[in-house]
Amino acid sequence: MLHAQACAVAPATVVEIGSHLGRSTIVLASSGACVVAIDPFGADWKYGTADTRTRFEANLAAAGVREAVRVLPTTSHEARRTWNDPVALLYVDGKHDLWSCRDDLRWSRFMSEGSTVLVHDGFSSLGVTAALLVELVLRPRFVLVDRAGSMVRLRVGRQRGVERWRSVRHLPWFARNLLVKILLRLRLRPVAALLGHRDTADPY
Repeated sequence: MLHAQACAVAPATVVEIGSHLGRSTIVLASSGACVVAIDPFGADWKYGTADTRTRFEANLAAAGVREAVRVLPTTSHEARRTWNDPVALLYVDGKHDLWSCRDDLRWSRFMSEGSTVLVHDGFSSLGVTAALLVELVLRPRFVLVDRAGSMVRLRVGRQRGVERWRSVRHLPWFARNLLVKILLRLRLRPVAALLGHRDTADPY
């Protein structure tokens, strides 16, 4: 889904929030779109190290897409304060708490109605799911289009009637993922396997 959506808007601007080592950045940039990668590359978080940005840029160069990517080594919130350009596609994969995810979604103000927003770990991460429910049910400024695994596709625009409740049908899948995470932390992998999860990592 990520590559296809980027191809649909290329060569326009795609904003990616949360790049880490560049796996998704490379997918986006290989579409021919102009990618703006926003990530503070901090060493003080779960997956960060002092050389994260160096490794990120090396991966872009190795994939041959370095020139197609503009890197903003800052937070999504800070980058948005000075941003004035239109955004054709938004990919949100930043911090997974409720407040950060909702703040990331405010980039939609630079997008035209009908534009696409992709959210990673939707209906899988507790914080991201909570953010989606708030935006889709309580403050419906997006329309839920579909979900592929934990990738959620939204459309910028006002919802009509029953559309705001479309997200509710994904809650059983979210509950299953939450239960799997609990089982993994309790070291009950055989029980998690009964729910179809046979990996050692969380289901997203």
